[in-house]
Amino acid sequence: MKKTTMIALSVAVMTSMAFGAQNMKEKTASANGKKNKGEIAAVVKTGNAASQLLLKTLGGNLKKHMKAGGPTDALEFCSMKAAELTAKVDNQLGKNVSVKRVTLKPRNPANEATGDEKAVLEALETLHANHVRLPRHLVEKTQSGYKYYKPLLINKPVCLKCHGSNIDPALKAKIDKTYPTDKATGYKMGDLRGAIVVTIKQ
Repeated sequence: MKKTTMIALSVAVMTSMAFGAQNMKEKTASANGKKNKGEIAAVVKTGNAASQLLLKTLGGNLKKHMKAGGPTDALEFCSMKAAELTAKVDNQLGKNVSVKRVTLKPRNPANEATGDEKAVLEALETLHANHVRLPRHLVEKTQSGYKYYKPLLINKPVCLKCHGSNIDPALKAKIDKTYPTDKATGYKMGDLRGAIVVTIKQ
């Protein structure tokens, strides 16, 4: 597929989404005016808060385990506690808001993107591959409300200790034993790792 076609396909997927509250140009905005803009702004505010809470919770714990025992300890934390802490954050958000992480290359199969979430990540991957700067977040209208997406990039060298191409053999063996179907390696700095998805029901 030619590069221009790939970009066009990605843009086609993205046209139904908001590249932030200030850049929102959905068709419904022209019909609903200020009411819709206020609704989108509220969605973005909720999405920002939920995604930051999850990042702070997981990131803070991961940093602590990395400092205490290196990548092996961090891997153990991810396998034993990450899902539990994500569920805890999800419960704190209330019945109409949920949060999770998704990716095209999962380590834990439970985090694999499917359906519309997979389409969004594939579009982001294509944009990234064509050197298009990714938005800080996206907002997608759904039948029951909205989905807020926060792209996650490999932005720290320490991430490559477990997700890069030159993983320590002993650590790689532990990863393979813990996650037999692991796909989350081979990343480079700046690569798209996945996204945090905040689902908001109305």
